[in-house]
Amino acid sequence: MPSQDFSDRDKVVKHNIYASVRRRDGLPHDLFAHYWRDVHSTLCSRLPGLNFYVQQHFNRDHYANFWPVADGVGRIEAPLDGSAELGFSNLEEQAIFAEAGKILYSDESNFIGEAVAYNLPNGSMTFIDRDDDAQRNGLDPFHRIHLYLSRKPGDETSAWLKETSAALARHDAVVKWKLHLPEPYDNDHPAPPSPNVDHTVGPDRLNLAVAEIAFTSALAARSLFSSPEFKRAYEAQRQYIDAIGVYRVTGFYTFVRDGQPTLAGLRGSRPAELIQALGAANQFDEKVTSMFATGRGSATT
Repeated sequence: MPSQDFSDRDKVVKHNIYASVRRRDGLPHDLFAHYWRDVHSTLCSRLPGLNFYVQQHFNRDHYANFWPVADGVGRIEAPLDGSAELGFSNLEEQAIFAEAGKILYSDESNFIGEAVAYNLPNGSMTFIDRDDDAQRNGLDPFHRIHLYLSRKPGDETSAWLKETSAALARHDAVVKWKLHLPEPYDNDHPAPPSPNVDHTVGPDRLNLAVAEIAFTSALAARSLFSSPEFKRAYEAQRQYIDAIGVYRVTGFYTFVRDGQPTLAGLRGSRPAELIQALGAANQFDEKVTSMFATGRGSATT
């Protein structure tokens, strides 16, 4: 594991959207996952204004709710199958994407049962990122979770979450710690406004904070809980948090980075895996990539 911190690469993203996703009822998980990462993703990746686009797939069969929860703090039990993060370098580009992105709405009903988009007008905070692969595409090699926190209102809660994240991110077991503090969600203004898709959440997901945390292993994750920093955070949980949910990430797919589609963004996640596995260097030739770029630029390796 590299000791270098790559968190600075996220600083170009000034505004972003964090969306939680649940597959349509009756749709097998594999079919949902393949459509999302190979069909919907390539359409989204070609839209103008987008600086950053990552999907992280959850698997309900992988038990992740091991995070210690203090007495008086509830559990967030919403069944979710993944998250998408879309980032923008400025408000003008976000507005361009918002207009172009309307083409995505009708596609979501093909595979999504619930989608909830949380707005982060001031961006997210990456405290540490020691993953040297900026364009990760495939099964997640780390023990990565998304920690959902139903936070109590007030600036004190946000300050505590930032301070706690900064302290816990320094632990040796942590590969990445990224904190999302979105605006409270408003059920009266569904986002995104996709037809035939549910966009309503219960009270435990209205004022949400999300921490993306990657550990070197599941065993290493346990070592965090015995640290003095975590014990202090545990004692303060009830003061700032109403409920906690944990979702295990099984697949990590990067489709746009620094305003340019990755190979997965241009070709689809699984075709990109095949190209990498076979070492098909000809697929990176500009004459080839330009046939798929449609004005968004060439893929990078």
